[in-house]
This record gives sequence, C-alpha cells and structure tokens, in this order.
Amino acid sequence: MASSNFVDYVKIYCRSGKGGAGSMHLHREKYIAKGGPDGGDGGRGGHIILRGNNNYWTLLHLKYTKHIFAGDGERGGASRSFGKDGSDKIIDVPCGTIVYDAETGEYLCDITNHGEEVILLKGGRGGLGNWHFRTATHQTPRFAQPGEPAIEKTVILELKVLADVGLVGFPNAGKSTLLSVVSAAKPKIANYPFTTLEPNLGIVGYRDGRSFVMADIPGIIEGAHEGKGIGLRFLRHIERNSVLLFMVPADADDIKEAYQILLNELTQYNPEMLNKQRVLAITKSDLIDEELEEGLSKDLPDVPHVFISAVAGRGIEQLKDMLWEEINRKPVSTENLVHRDRDVYDIDFEDDEEETSADDEEGDVEVDW
Repeated sequence: MASSNFVDYVKIYCRSGKGGAGSMHLHREKYIAKGGPDGGDGGRGGHIILRGNNNYWTLLHLKYTKHIFAGDGERGGASRSFGKDGSDKIIDVPCGTIVYDAETGEYLCDITNHGEEVILLKGGRGGLGNWHFRTATHQTPRFAQPGEPAIEKTVILELKVLADVGLVGFPNAGKSTLLSVVSAAKPKIANYPFTTLEPNLGIVGYRDGRSFVMADIPGIIEGAHEGKGIGLRFLRHIERNSVLLFMVPADADDIKEAYQILLNELTQYNPEMLNKQRVLAITKSDLIDEELEEGLSKDLPDVPHVFISAVAGRGIEQLKDMLWEEINRKPVSTENLVHRDRDVYDIDFEDDEEETSADDEEGDVEVDW
C-alpha cells in the first residue's frame, strides 16, 4: 500500500501582492494657501518567497495547499505618507526542491541550502504619489501612479532528495537492510519486490564523530527510464546524490551484467549520471565461500567494489571507508547541475490507498499510483 508520508510533488497556484496606488492629494492647512501636492507613494505588494528548511524532508505539509496569496500594498496618504508594504508569503520547503512553471514546464529555481531564500514571484511596485510629478510649469498635478499588478503563476514543486550516498539496485538487493544496519533508520524490510515505496534517509556514523547521509531509493528494474516499475517516479532522487552505491546480490546470475543494466537505466534517464562517483557492493556475500568470491572478483566492473553482508556484519567498515573516500574526493556541489525544462505532466497522488500490481505475463512489474 502506498505511503502518504512521503510527498515529492505538489502543484500550487501562487499570486504575489499588487502594489498600492500613489496618493493624489493637495496640501490643505489653515493660513497656507495653495499648499501644493503632497501625495505619498503606495506600498509594495508582498513577494512569494521560497525558503530552504532542513526540518522538512518531504512536501507533505504542502500537499493540500492549493492557493498561496501574498498581501497587497496599501495606497499612499497625505503629507507624503508611504503606504504599508504588503506582507510577504514565505513557503518553507525541504532542501533539494526544484520549481517549474506548471503551464510551460520551464525551470524556475531550486533550493539546495538551509535558510536559502529565493523570490519566486515579486510583488508589484507601489505607485508614485502626485508629489513626484510637480514641475515649475505644472505645480498642481492632479494625478498619481497606480500600483503595479500582481503576478500569478501555477508552479510545480518537485523534491529531489539530497544525500551523500544513494543506494541503487534491483528490488530485494538488500538496500533497506544495509541502511537499517549502518544508521538508525527503520525502513520496511520484507522478502518481496518493491518493499520500499518511498526514499528513506539515514545518518551513517563514521570515525571520529564524522557522518554522512545515505538514501535508500526504491528498487529499479530494467526499463525504469521508460516508466516500468516505480523507477520513473524515483529516478530523479538519485540525481542529487554525490556518490552512487550500486548493490548487486552475490547470487545474481551475472553481477557485471546486472551492474550494467542499472547503470544504463540511470544514463538513459539522465546522461549526467555517468559523472558521479560509483562504488559496487556485492551483497549477501554470506551465501558464498572465499573461493567463489575470488572467482567472482575477476569478472567485476572496473569500479571500487567490496563484498558485504549486512546481516552478518561482513565488510561494512570497509564499505564505509570506501564511501567516505569517494565522498571527499571532490567537494560536494550542485552548482554545475544542469536543469532542463521538463515536460508538463500532472500527477494525482490524492488516492494513497491504491495497491501495487504486478504483470506476470510480461514479466515487468508495474505500479499504479
């Protein structure tokens, strides 16, 4: 049954505030004849602002938010009084949130750091009061500027999980078991495909009080980049991981071929995945002896690899060392990430009670959302 706790896609109609009108006012005071113009400026309309917040790891708090409006600016007053600015509307989002125009699919912005703020929609400027339009030949202007209109846009907020290490593997490769062993995370573990239906994050403790973040991504099958299984929905979460840990069981028919299938699915989805550091973990190694392990090592891909058994605790510390070395090989950065305008689509995740279903005839596993 699909979980309702993890939401990585929301569509929201946003509208900034309109600017307040400038004041058309002429000064009137006892004993002062023809006081002249003194209309003040209108206030600025409120902005729609996105702010990164590490206290959120999902967009669940925005799931039922359909409209977000900022405050309008107030009109100017007499004696060159400024109108009050409209109240800004700040939307807290988890780090890794990307924003697209829902109508065109155009990339707008993304939030990657805690406390980072981006103005999504600017509020309209306030109009100038008639005091600004006085001249030597036009000393009593009887007009003022209106405020600028609000900006409205329907946007898609899409979360891509930020983690140091992303676990990549077929269903039942032992990803959730590994995460539960090396961190305090408690992902669902069971002996059937697609046990994990949402990404799980865990903090992995390392030597001298150091740590790194590991993400368990739902299992990938061949053809995931075409929408088979549930890979299409979650492949985007792998884009923001610094190091990819490929996990293939020791009892697989061909470890090298399984690795190549997984790598091909990632590159078909986004060719930039090839630029990420990779580590290969051969899981469930407690099922094989040392002689078979030595034989398998001769035909493995040319990437750092280690034989592990999460259940038996074998190779875990060696794996942590390898991951730490890869994480620190170059600074973790998302500055060079290329954001592509995306195809517009609409996903309805309102019905969280739908069951997953498998197509046994074709051999492909498909999930209904």
